[in-house]
Amino acid sequence: MRALLSRGGAVAPVFAVLLVLLVAIAVVNPNFIEPASLLAYLKRAAPLAILAVGQYFVIVSGEFDLSVGSLVTVQVVVAARLIDGDESATLPVIALLVALGLLIGLLNGLITTRLYVPSFVTTLGMLLVLSGAVFLWTGGAPRGSLSAAFRVPGRQGIEIPGFGQVPWSALILVAVAAGAVALMRSAWGHTLVATGDNDRATALAGVPVARVRTTAFVLSALAATLAAILLGGFAGVSAQVGEGLEFSAITAVVLGGVVLGGGRGSVLAALAGALVLEALFTLLNLLGVSGALESTVQGVIIIAAVAYAARRVGRTRRPPAVPDPSPQPA
Repeated sequence: MRALLSRGGAVAPVFAVLLVLLVAIAVVNPNFIEPASLLAYLKRAAPLAILAVGQYFVIVSGEFDLSVGSLVTVQVVVAARLIDGDESATLPVIALLVALGLLIGLLNGLITTRLYVPSFVTTLGMLLVLSGAVFLWTGGAPRGSLSAAFRVPGRQGIEIPGFGQVPWSALILVAVAAGAVALMRSAWGHTLVATGDNDRATALAGVPVARVRTTAFVLSALAATLAAILLGGFAGVSAQVGEGLEFSAITAVVLGGVVLGGGRGSVLAALAGALVLEALFTLLNLLGVSGALESTVQGVIIIAAVAYAARRVGRTRRPPAVPDPSPQPA
């Protein structure tokens, strides 16, 4: 019971912030509380929320993944070039994107855990490799087009009486959230958190730390693949479609209270952090604040969240006070 209350207390702040922001948006734009507007908000937030779930697996294990934004761009550009409007090519290309995501995640994990390259360097290098490959292949102007079937998950939905058209992306987000929660409540999820908290002790307990962290990178890359499919349908084909998403995902995760360095945090709170970020940008847009300030806002959030987490962890790990020496007899 105490653990449950503690967990609830850890995730409550981000949900409270989300509620405040949604109320603020509704005050500025009363139409926002209409089901269609709320579902449209979820549709926009779904790709980032899915990326945040993938990023959570990596961060809670004590690592970083800076390659997800460029991976999203590569997936969309490759899909458009290979499909080029041919409906029959949709499923084979989606299978190829999943295989590419698996490969990138596996490379990130193996380089980090087997070659002992810090994940910050590994995934930053992968970001540059993928960005350079896209530019070399497209010359900065993607060619081809996505098929109608490829666009369905990101653009269309299913009619539900009383709610209208519920976007597929919102339903996919719910499924991803349920799967992530189930995974984190499994033995593997407890092992992942233990790895981020103290990898040496976890290894001494017989846990294959390298395999656990590599799996986290693979899950992050698969989440990026799913986000790319949704963004391809929602936002279309662009060489900048995934630009900056890696920082948005990290911002969402730390906004959810997940500690950079690993070992602490809830996957639901990380997902809620993405919803908070999207709600904040929606509110700023309604207030007429320039979108150019989004990066500034993310930077402030990351610094503030990390500072808060560091103070919180510092209090819980503060060493015991050294007792005053006993008075010596004269």
